[in-house]
Amino acid sequence: MERRRHLAGLLAAPMLWLVGIYIFSLAMLLVTAFWTTDPFTSKVKPGFTLRNFEQLIVNPAYLSTAVRTLLIALAVTALCIAISVPLGIFMAKVASPWLRASLAVAITLPLWAGYLVKILAMRVTFTDQGFFNWALAPLGITGPGFSVTTVILTLTYLWLPYMAVPVYTAIRQLPTNLFDAAADLGAGAGRTIRTVVLPLIKPAIIAGSIFTFSLSLGDYIAAKFVGGSTQMIGSIIASNINLNPPIAAAFAVVPIAFVVVYLISVQRSGALERM
Repeated sequence: MERRRHLAGLLAAPMLWLVGIYIFSLAMLLVTAFWTTDPFTSKVKPGFTLRNFEQLIVNPAYLSTAVRTLLIALAVTALCIAISVPLGIFMAKVASPWLRASLAVAITLPLWAGYLVKILAMRVTFTDQGFFNWALAPLGITGPGFSVTTVILTLTYLWLPYMAVPVYTAIRQLPTNLFDAAADLGAGAGRTIRTVVLPLIKPAIIAGSIFTFSLSLGDYIAAKFVGGSTQMIGSIIASNINLNPPIAAAFAVVPIAFVVVYLISVQRSGALERM
């Protein structure tokens, strides 16, 4: 009995936070999505209607924004994987200890600065007179400017550490003789990565992708500062949170649904069981 009271005392604070604040706030968000807004007074009226969710499908702007946000999150995740895997192999199996430490600092460096500082740094980089255009000017090439491409590059810059660190850790644990055996059997670098490395580090990739995918879905500051006219789900939520909270709440359910579907698909693959 004493042990149970001690355990209850230890779990009281975290359970209060989880249930009383986190889960309760999400529940209220879902409830608000079914309410309405009075067109004359702009006051939210409790009730039940599916019109807010219908608007997400019927309104072309809302639907295209949801699809665009999903594609951006997938592109950021894919780009993070494409960078992290070869970089992790180089750091874990090829680089010298000094170079490995330098690369580790470079990868985690974005985590040391504030979020807005990193966004503004990318904005300065991709302005018309920024470093990107200056570096490509001798080749007669101009940068993407403020566009969807810049949003993807910015989000990749922001969230890459969340993919690179677990991937590097997983690759470092792979025995070196696996690479030697693959080379002895005639496998090239590309085939070794596809048939040896990727299957073994799949749990690490899944773990990193959960962060890169979900964080990209919920972001909208990057689109605001480096995306030009690009709209993301967060942009719609921010513009409606005061004018039409039920619509904002309904739209907030969309990224949650995307993440739930993603987690279910990952769970069915069995990758979460090996994490």
